[in-house]
Amino acid sequence: MSLAEINKNEVDIVIGALNADLTQFLTSWGPFFSGFHLIVVKDPELKEELNIPEGFDVDVYSKTDMEKVVGASNSTMFSGYSCRYFGYLVSKKKYIVSIDDDCVPAKDPKGFLVDAVTQHVINLENPATPLFFNTLYDPYCEGADFVRGYPFSLRSGVPCAASCGLWLNLADLDAPTQALKTEKRNTAYVDAVMTVPAKAMLPISGINIAFNRELVGPALVPALRLAGEGKVRWETLEDVWCGMCLKHISDHLGYGVKTGLPYVWRNERGDAVESLRKKWEGMKLMEKSVPFFDSLKLPETALKVEDCVIELAKAVKEQLGSDDPAFTQAADAMVKWVQLWNSVNSSA
Repeated sequence: MSLAEINKNEVDIVIGALNADLTQFLTSWGPFFSGFHLIVVKDPELKEELNIPEGFDVDVYSKTDMEKVVGASNSTMFSGYSCRYFGYLVSKKKYIVSIDDDCVPAKDPKGFLVDAVTQHVINLENPATPLFFNTLYDPYCEGADFVRGYPFSLRSGVPCAASCGLWLNLADLDAPTQALKTEKRNTAYVDAVMTVPAKAMLPISGINIAFNRELVGPALVPALRLAGEGKVRWETLEDVWCGMCLKHISDHLGYGVKTGLPYVWRNERGDAVESLRKKWEGMKLMEKSVPFFDSLKLPETALKVEDCVIELAKAVKEQLGSDDPAFTQAADAMVKWVQLWNSVNSSA
């Protein structure tokens, strides 16, 4: 599939604007964003006016717009990196591609710029294979196939719910790792896509991601917020928690999640050592989250994504709520998110 073969009317590109000047970001992505509809959501805590160059089909949403759609009391769900979820909420397209505003197109080993949008859509339109691992990675990629011994009964695969891209230069490491290895940069470009096996957990990053909104839209939920959450990725956990919810729900409903290509080039932002000086509870919460998801089994009666999110929220409150108030708040936010999703999408 090439850029010319993609139905651009099926794709929204959602950008969470934490920086006011998007000129360099959008100019760098111009060749690949051209012809697509963009949804830019301004962080409600950002005071400056956005600077967006001409030539893009773009809708911009501010705090005022959020309050009109979800109410003033609910707009607080969409601050910081979570502002992009508002774009997921109001989009009406089949596919969502979301890339952080500190990323530019990467170059492949031959020196060509990577078209992340096209690669994400290819990943989503081709089936996933979560039930039996293919050692030649994604068998639907050009040059690959199913290996000997792969059951023919499983070769049709399952629908792909999400495509989790990666990063060159500044990889998505946590603050302790980045602070310990201050000069570490990712230079490894692995030309591969693979389906994450069923029942396997993974820390999905919101930096470079795409998903099938029609399949799993409500599962992309802004829920787990940390006290004193900052404006750099390693001071947040919302996307990691969201990803664990998404993966568990995808497994339950019989969908797959892919990781690998496409890469983006991630520019420098923030100071890991400075972030460590804050009282960051993310690591402790993750150690409690992993055994929870490992043992969690959603009821067979949960047949819709919205039902799965509600059941998951109920389990979070019952099993984790007493450990940390952040989990209780996350459970309440998950219920509120489903209510907003149903309200916004039914009115549309």
